[in-house]
Amino acid sequence: MTSKPHIAHTLLTRAHSPDTAQTLFTERIKQKPLYIRPTSPTPSDNRSRRRLHRIRKKTYFLRKQKPQPLSAREKRATGLHALPKEECKYAIFQELHGMWVRYMQEMLELGEKKFKPPMNPTAHGSKLVSADFHGAEVEVVRSRCEGRVGVRGIVVRDTKFTFVVVTRGDEVKTIPKEQTIFRFWVPLPVSEAAMDVDGAGTSSTEVGDAGAGKGKELVFELHGSQFQNRPVDRANKKFKWRNVDYI
Repeated sequence: MTSKPHIAHTLLTRAHSPDTAQTLFTERIKQKPLYIRPTSPTPSDNRSRRRLHRIRKKTYFLRKQKPQPLSAREKRATGLHALPKEECKYAIFQELHGMWVRYMQEMLELGEKKFKPPMNPTAHGSKLVSADFHGAEVEVVRSRCEGRVGVRGIVVRDTKFTFVVVTRGDEVKTIPKEQTIFRFWVPLPVSEAAMDVDGAGTSSTEVGDAGAGKGKELVFELHGSQFQNRPVDRANKKFKWRNVDYI
């Protein structure tokens, strides 16, 4: 039984001589290597490849991103804002109060010749609203809670809703801002102590035992209900007139 000739050899014999057709069939078709396509990957291989791609993509973006801030629970667990009891001394924070006084004098331009009394909310209200009160010595003068009236100390933490103060008895007390009016003092520089400053929301008095020596000082009252924001948020806050609730 003779085998059926290859279809390619049959077609070549129609166009070429028998010897040429045989040569072309042997060199171009019979001895030509056949490249087989590799087997398609299995579904499990596809899943592994997609998972590896997701991991590499996530690693790349995490490397480019900034670290996430700590949550409130993580801050409490790490004790980030905890105040050690042995360091909560009034004498320690007196240096901080002195720095705050110089900071307020510079902000209110008390040491410059261009400062002219009286001080009014229109000219200086926006500066007081955006000021930082870490280091200020405040006293509660009015409050819905009678037990808070008379508490006086240096602010060691200014949060959105509270003032944390250290009293002269080395006690740490947290005072809510809501429904509370605070009073604080800004001593005038020695060169300006002779000035008689008397304006809306301010007065000139003599410095008591809280100040070094005797001199005049500005007295301010701060309504805590209108001051419920963090120091970092007050930096760019615009001064707006608001109705003040009677306490």
